[in-house]
Amino acid sequence: MAEKRHEGGVSYQVPTKDYFDQRELRRHAGVFYLWALGVAAVISGDFSGWNLGFAVGGWGGMFVGTIIITIMYLGLTYSIAEMSPALPHTGGAYSFARTAFGPWGGFITGVAENIEYVLTPAVIVYFIGTYLTAIFETPAAFQPVWWIFGYIIFVGVNTRGVELSFLVTAIVTLLAILILVVFFVSAIPFFDFGKYAMNIGADPTTGAAVELPDGHGPFLPFGVHGILASLPFAVWLFLAIEQLPLAAEESADPKRDMPKGIMLGMFTLIALGFLVLLFNPAIPIARDVTDAAGVTATVHGAFALGTSGEPILDGFRAIFGSNWAKMLSLIAVTGLVASFHAIIFAYGRQIYSLSRAGYFPHFLSVTHGTHKTPNIALVAGGLLGLAVMLVVWFAMGGDAAGSFIGGVLLNMAVFGAMISYLLQGLTFIKLRRSFPKIERPYHSPFGVLGATLTVIIALVTLGFQLADPVYRTGVIGVVIWYALAILYFAAHGRKTLVYSPEEDFAVKHREGAASM
Repeated sequence: MAEKRHEGGVSYQVPTKDYFDQRELRRHAGVFYLWALGVAAVISGDFSGWNLGFAVGGWGGMFVGTIIITIMYLGLTYSIAEMSPALPHTGGAYSFARTAFGPWGGFITGVAENIEYVLTPAVIVYFIGTYLTAIFETPAAFQPVWWIFGYIIFVGVNTRGVELSFLVTAIVTLLAILILVVFFVSAIPFFDFGKYAMNIGADPTTGAAVELPDGHGPFLPFGVHGILASLPFAVWLFLAIEQLPLAAEESADPKRDMPKGIMLGMFTLIALGFLVLLFNPAIPIARDVTDAAGVTATVHGAFALGTSGEPILDGFRAIFGSNWAKMLSLIAVTGLVASFHAIIFAYGRQIYSLSRAGYFPHFLSVTHGTHKTPNIALVAGGLLGLAVMLVVWFAMGGDAAGSFIGGVLLNMAVFGAMISYLLQGLTFIKLRRSFPKIERPYHSPFGVLGATLTVIIALVTLGFQLADPVYRTGVIGVVIWYALAILYFAAHGRKTLVYSPEEDFAVKHREGAASM
């Protein structure tokens, strides 16, 4: 590399042709594959996680909370549908923020997404391991082996070429959607919304959630607070749809196809999310739960789902009986596998883009000579996620580690996502106002208003995450991750930036805006 240039506090290197020859990607995906990638990244959220909002908001609180979060994601997806074809680079959110706010703005946004995309598949593979442990009756101590197998298989698939990666994505996405459709149709004969979905009330003394045996309880048992408290859980119905711009340089025609893929994926997820919210709690689900005093009781409907780790599986048991449990567990794993595979794709491209530009070590962005996939980034991200899991598992022990992984690590991923949404909303507003001459093949119909709503709702959701003690522990983890990343960038990374496509585009447009 030669000819260093400077912008602010960073130094740029103009790379030789060999630098980019060693970092080539291959275009392949059209609208269908982009749609499948977006839906796959999210669909595990329809199988678990969202339902915990019933415990803090009741059905009505969760319903209104989901509407609010849907508005946030519509504002976000329409914004990135405009930004992605205008800045069609693999960097995605980092690339957008880099143009809007300079190298530090791009880096801070990139780290937020890095936290989300590295930790989310790690948590998903933990839940996959839990299901497989129950299905094959392996000892709890065998769980890490399931994780290792999961990473080997799906990192391996992602390293064998973008064609195979997208094909597997499409297959597992369609299968997961089919499973949900079968669930919805099968639930119709058992549907009793008033009795089961509306069976949550608030204890007049403690304010805690209580089951109403006859159902037909209040729409908002916890009032407006219940709506706000349910927001972080409603996020699970859409979390990671924003990863699609990371596939821009592997899209056949990102300027034409990326907006279509993003918005078709979003509308699919809206339909699936509200159908799950309607049908899952409204059937005769029964679960045995044990309270702090050791007393076991059978709970039902939405109240039962408020503490369930497997709501769709609980629903299948209610419809088909427990004798089918193992087969149903295998079915439920499909949704988890879809998201695990898709988000591995995402962290590979996200690490690749930050490395190619010099924010992360350069060697991480070298691609395979034949398959043109970011193999080093894929393996590195997998090893980091797996290492975090193994350290937690062996340091804390099985049961305690499970609670930590399912709580703190998961919340770190969600908190990182909320930060990135906040920054992407601000980025859209900044690009509209300060860079109006950038060619925009697609324009968001919500415009600045949609991005502003995204920022406001993300801030409110962050506030309620901070109000939850479990989330606070996750926030500490995010702060540590950020501190280490910023130390690296301040000490070394900012001195070795490269004029990658994202950086070249950003510098030219920022210099042009400054000279006006």
